[in-house]
Amino acid sequence: MKNYKFKINGNDYNVDINEVDGQEIKLDVNGTPYIVTVDKEMRAQKPRTTIVNSNPAPRVAVASGEVQRASAPNPNAAAGGTKVATPLPGTILDVFVNVGDQVKAGQRVVLLEAMKMENNIEADTDGTVTSVNVRKGDSVLEGDTLIVIS
Repeated sequence: MKNYKFKINGNDYNVDINEVDGQEIKLDVNGTPYIVTVDKEMRAQKPRTTIVNSNPAPRVAVASGEVQRASAPNPNAAAGGTKVATPLPGTILDVFVNVGDQVKAGQRVVLLEAMKMENNIEADTDGTVTSVNVRKGDSVLEGDTLIVIS
């Protein structure tokens, strides 16, 4: 599902494209479902994969004449912590944690509405919440970072 925001004649429209099948497109405009027929066949776009190097070179620090190497970075960790990202585009219904809260792996941290269903987003690891990047009512895309846990 793709989400687009349009401003037409000063009016804001939130458009969710749910399905593309030939010349028929099933979409929601501000939550109202529509079936649109276009003049030529459309193809559903395949998601693009972007590879980001999440393993920067180890840092070397000199302290009291000794060389200390930083531990190898966790591939699931963001700078300063582990990202909890949204698996689907949708709308944030509730956020259950604040910066500084202690969380356990598997604990519900965010409630996401996606494709008319409520989805619990859970912490992947134990730790302390260092960043909350969303608020109730926010629209998010697949892969957006919701919170960061250190």
